[in-house]
Amino acid sequence: MSEVEKHVLNLVCGQRSVEKWTLRSKSVSVEIISLGCVITSIQTHDRNGHSADLVLGFDDLESYLTNPKYFGAMIGRVANRIAKGQFKIDGKVYNLAVNNGPNSLHGGIRGFNKAVWSCEPVPNGVRLSHMSPDGDEGYPGNLKVSVTYTLEESTLSVQYWAQTDQTTPINLTNHTYFNLAGQGAPDIYDHEVSISAEAYLPVDDTIIPTGEIRPVENSLFDLRKPVLLGPRLRELPGPGFDHNFCLWLPEQSKQEMKCARVVHPGTGRVLEVSTTQPGVQFYTSNFLDGTVGGKGGTSYPKHSAFCLETQNWPDAVNQPKFPEALLKPGEEYIHTTRFTFTVV
Repeated sequence: MSEVEKHVLNLVCGQRSVEKWTLRSKSVSVEIISLGCVITSIQTHDRNGHSADLVLGFDDLESYLTNPKYFGAMIGRVANRIAKGQFKIDGKVYNLAVNNGPNSLHGGIRGFNKAVWSCEPVPNGVRLSHMSPDGDEGYPGNLKVSVTYTLEESTLSVQYWAQTDQTTPINLTNHTYFNLAGQGAPDIYDHEVSISAEAYLPVDDTIIPTGEIRPVENSLFDLRKPVLLGPRLRELPGPGFDHNFCLWLPEQSKQEMKCARVVHPGTGRVLEVSTTQPGVQFYTSNFLDGTVGGKGGTSYPKHSAFCLETQNWPDAVNQPKFPEALLKPGEEYIHTTRFTFTVV
């Protein structure tokens, strides 16, 4: 069993105090706050027994009120980008806030990362719940959402659940930035990454998928075998990885699968990710530029962390060949992602 502790913090948003929940096993410690369901800390040991915090974030709670880079946050209703901030359901056009070039990003101006969620303990963890009202950020339907974090030995599991009273797009994910050398390390060039995907989605200059599902074979996007990130990022056109890797295709059945493994040879730390989602957005923090102050007075430059955002494919609500993105009344949205921390 993991220890589960609750602390009420000295920060009030609206009518609700922000809570911090700590989940602690013998090998891993995770801290979560109810503001945005943010994972604020994950502590693990290296091969020599030295502990470090592996995730980017802030020392002060107030910085999570703005959190412009979504450090550790829960993203919804729809993670990633929706082209031109528009989609259509049953012939009706819905318009969203455009907050990323010409597109809508990560749920809009006040997405789920800005909400203070209600919390309740569960065995080995905590369940956080939120009600998103009809019209919230332009989305239709009253949407009930819960996210459950549980820690069992070295594995942090995240289960997403939702129901709606009107058909609505949904695509939930967590946006934790990892550096297995410890947050504050200058880059991730010495990390080895593998992603179990046969295809990826090319994007246009606004990072919207073009609609093509392209095989990774004979490309710089072939990460099926471990790849050292530094040399690969130097070869890759553009600022870095910010692409969806296709874990299963629309005609395939949903099942949990191991999708990614990252190793830091210097410390021996290993992160393995499994998910029921059809995709994982691999992002190498291309838009960090050192201007956001982080924990311990550090700054976070470009390529100082990586994200593995398990999710539906970006802009799926506008792309008929992509996996279904709509949740209908009477249905349940249920997905699970697991992060396992070990050493070699």
